[in-house]
Amino acid sequence: MARRLPFGASVTLRIEIASDGETATFRLSGCIEEVHLGELQAQVQRYRPRLVFDLAETTLVDLAVVRFLAAHEVEGVELLRCPRYIREWIAQDRSQGTRRT
Repeated sequence: MARRLPFGASVTLRIEIASDGETATFRLSGCIEEVHLGELQAQVQRYRPRLVFDLAETTLVDLAVVRFLAAHEVEGVELLRCPRYIREWIAQDRSQGTRRT
């Protein structure tokens, strides 16, 4: 049975981290919003240098998150199982960014 959330209801982000000593995989589930980026960045700093963001269960992102993901991808973070709409949004934002400069 599907359940509707009331307007303005907060959807939870879940971060599961698995590390083999060399690579840390962040499994990100749910809605990722700008308010989550501080905590996510703190975890990124803790587990550097080799990181993977598994986005298979990510349901919704905002523009700040798209830019966060794009910046980390440029720095070598792998975006594993990235939903098509996020990948397309990253590409669109990058192409618009090159036109702005």
